[in-house]
Amino acid sequence: MTWAERYAGSTREVYRRTLLELACADSRIYCVDSDMGGFEDDFGEQLPRQYANVGIAEANMIGMSAGLAAAGLIPFANTMSAFATARAAEQLRLDVAGNDLPVRIVASHGGLSAGHYGPSHHSLADLAVLRTMPHLTVLVPADTVETEYAIRAAAVAPGPVFVRLGRSETPLVYQKPYEFTVGKAVELAAGNAVTIIATGPLPVNMSLTASALLEPEGIAARVLNMHTIQPIDHAAVVRAARQTAGIVTVEDHVVSGGLGAAVCEIVCAEHPCRVTRMGSATAYVDEVGSERELLVAAGVSPERIAAAAAELANPRWRRETA
Repeated sequence: MTWAERYAGSTREVYRRTLLELACADSRIYCVDSDMGGFEDDFGEQLPRQYANVGIAEANMIGMSAGLAAAGLIPFANTMSAFATARAAEQLRLDVAGNDLPVRIVASHGGLSAGHYGPSHHSLADLAVLRTMPHLTVLVPADTVETEYAIRAAAVAPGPVFVRLGRSETPLVYQKPYEFTVGKAVELAAGNAVTIIATGPLPVNMSLTASALLEPEGIAARVLNMHTIQPIDHAAVVRAARQTAGIVTVEDHVVSGGLGAAVCEIVCAEHPCRVTRMGSATAYVDEVGSERELLVAAGVSPERIAAAAAELANPRWRRETA
């Protein structure tokens, strides 16, 4: 099997395959489903004693998972991000995060990846909610390769983990193996003129395209894949603030409370610099469309990312604002 064949498909498809592989090797791994579809046909049939479908009852699912973790099992709770961070927010905050229990919540349809379902399924404020919860590690893989790494890391993590996935297939970011470390950003493109920090599949892909668009202009843009939102790579953000003219953050999330907010908190305290945050202006998007279409409508595109980065890297701007 080639690399492309192994990692073809969507992040949620690779997640299901990886979880089954892990559970076959460790009987403590338990799949707690909320009628998401897909798990009952493979995981449930092969490992019925390690599978439970609670139906569309996300709050119950999180509470049940907390009980399983307290009993020494390794539960993976499966739902959509909008439901995990809104409908089941109380159970996530109190039962799981508050008690520092090793529950793994794997939530698909993050951001606008369920754009065709409308605002009931959009999840544009989930990272803001999750960042307020104690003990909780928050991972946002950039592609299917990183999804497998993130799930394997989550399986052995000592505390609670939230993994935010998309819905549909997106381009691969990684064409070969690399060392995934929770809390450590990955530099995908080198550069000392300006830094673009992105999280999630389409934002990372758009940022890489933006970096390529800036090359003919003589602007070397550093691109960081911030796959861990909590704990965020503090050192990488400070280096970017010190070594480049400014930072552009790119996310499939409202501009308040997510990646951009986390970056601003760090640079304000450590090394103030100009930060341009790119994402949705509102957490409520009353439109339908593909994830890419809705992101572009919100002002997130390779061309706009490149323009924002070029403005920060412009020497005239630096002289006038020094």
